[in-house]
Amino acid sequence: MLKIDHISKTFNPGTVNEKQALRDVSLELKKGDFVTIIGSNGAGKSTLFNAIAGSFFTDAGSIFLDGKDITFKPDHFRAKQIGRLFQDPMKGSAHGMTIEENLALAAGKGGWLSRVGKTEKKEFRERLALLDMGLEDRMKQPVGLLSGGQRQALTLMMATMMPPKLLLLDEHTAALDPATADKVLELTKRIVAESDITCLMVTHNMSQALELGNKTIMMDHGRIVLEIEGEERRDMTIDGLLKLFREKTSKELDNDRILLSE
Repeated sequence: MLKIDHISKTFNPGTVNEKQALRDVSLELKKGDFVTIIGSNGAGKSTLFNAIAGSFFTDAGSIFLDGKDITFKPDHFRAKQIGRLFQDPMKGSAHGMTIEENLALAAGKGGWLSRVGKTEKKEFRERLALLDMGLEDRMKQPVGLLSGGQRQALTLMMATMMPPKLLLLDEHTAALDPATADKVLELTKRIVAESDITCLMVTHNMSQALELGNKTIMMDHGRIVLEIEGEERRDMTIDGLLKLFREKTSKELDNDRILLSE
């Protein structure tokens, strides 16, 4: 489904601000894989997502999606096949448009409700009702009036309305309060499972990284330093993960946000 073959990326090369953000990264996902990614700030997690989504072209290597080379395809081309949620709930929807108009946009109607029939509007209401947030009764309201959790749940629904080949979740619950974060995470698991979506999820929570999905990778300084799945992952503890990190990098993980998360 997704094959990343020895990609690298350096920003501001040849200057005092030069930063090698990705270093010879390779990764392969099968259809239906749910992979969690963990690593400190600056490890390259979001940069990897940007490379996959086409926010920039890599300096070396190739990216294949569903067997097709997308290495030099622009981001708008990839957006038809790749869904993405960001940490900031405000990034995934148009705040000045109504809930209904945002859903029309996600449904491929260009945001024009005149192109949406009664059957589709009924489907919008039914889908919103599944979120259990009362949004089905607020379809005419601007998205800008919603809370962060409501916007993130709506964005998740929009990103998966036409199930993408790949879903990128970039700490999409990190900015939410714990109760809302748990609710959005449960919605995520349900939607991903029901539509059999291949998924990559960045998290700072080591328990989540080991419990969710079927594979966990750990990044450090633009490299994948650890990849575990199967029986090894089922038996892995947080202490064991930290030990493996030390063995692979010859240093301690020093990110408090990760270490203090439950």
